[in-house]
Amino acid sequence: MRISTQTFYENSQTSMGTQQSSLLRVQQQMGSMTKILAPSDDPIGATRALGVTQSIALNTQYAASRGQATQTLSLEEGALQSVTTILQDVKALVVQAGNGTLVDADRASIATALQSSLDQLQGLANTDDGNGQYLFAGFKSGSLPFVRQPDGTMLYAGDQGQRLMQVDVSRQMSVSDSGRSVFQAVQGGAGYVTSSGVANTGTGVFGSSSVVDSTDPNFGQDFKISFPTAGTYQVDTVPPGMVVSAGAYSAGSSILFGGVQIAISGAPAAGDSFNVSSAKNAGTDIFATISDVIAAIRAPLETGSISNGPKLLNALATANRKISNAHDNVLTVRSSIGSKLQELDALTTNGSNRVLLDKSHLSDLQDLDYASAIAEFYQRQTALQATQQVFVKIQGLSLFNYLR
Repeated sequence: MRISTQTFYENSQTSMGTQQSSLLRVQQQMGSMTKILAPSDDPIGATRALGVTQSIALNTQYAASRGQATQTLSLEEGALQSVTTILQDVKALVVQAGNGTLVDADRASIATALQSSLDQLQGLANTDDGNGQYLFAGFKSGSLPFVRQPDGTMLYAGDQGQRLMQVDVSRQMSVSDSGRSVFQAVQGGAGYVTSSGVANTGTGVFGSSSVVDSTDPNFGQDFKISFPTAGTYQVDTVPPGMVVSAGAYSAGSSILFGGVQIAISGAPAAGDSFNVSSAKNAGTDIFATISDVIAAIRAPLETGSISNGPKLLNALATANRKISNAHDNVLTVRSSIGSKLQELDALTTNGSNRVLLDKSHLSDLQDLDYASAIAEFYQRQTALQATQQVFVKIQGLSLFNYLR
């Protein structure tokens, strides 16, 4: 079969073009450090690589969210740690105020110290994150949450919202607590709080209450202990005002009602009363509690002897119980924050491991094997050079070279 010169040239050019294209493709793979230059090179591998790349990007976003959540929760935990310290100091001052050797001037100094603690507590309740976003304002994070009113009361201007962040594929985490749940709430098991009636004129002083029968049908209700006469007592539920106990009063003896017992010492006057309320109904605002005990401590006694101040002793006992409940509530919130920080650490570890596996998978899908690529490069380069040399040799062949 005779091959024309034109066919020879066309076939040679096609062969060299194919080899040049293959050599160029290897060069591009080595330059871009990937074996998939276009989806057409490996449609299945390119699709899988795209999915893994999206997974890595999503995990990177989750990692950023976890970092922000950790920062916010750490700021809140730091603020609540200071709140815990202040409440411990306040409890110590309240106990100190009950010292029978103190005079009015001494108690005034304690009241001043308590006022300073109250101001510090307000400052901590209005803590922000450094960017003008208040930690304890709920969704109203741009507004000051706790505002002191002209009458000295504290108004909570925030809401009950909790800001949520998506910290993992299936995990949304609250990264804030409302000021009301921290500073104006108590735990469900806080128990009873006892307080004396405002109009009391006798010297009755209540002790701590204790639960003796939680199965009593009236357990959990609020009660009012009243003294119709100086020597008798009566206990009613509040509401509906049902008498659950009554009898002769004996100073220092325990009065049992609704599964609860409490001892009252001194001599209550006719018409005196004591309220025994569940913690949530007794007033849960820590700011109001401290303000009330400050007013009670500042009120001068008729003499320097604490024995003439049953109202003060009762006020201190009530405040001590409420502050203890508030302290326990703050500790519970701190415990919740600690659990969230621990969970974030675990999620961060899992996320890092997941990203590492995804990157390893992505490397298997698209990364270039340099040893094989270099070998292929030299192989194709040699083949191209050989083809070019053969083309030149054959091109130079002519019958006229052999004619004399």
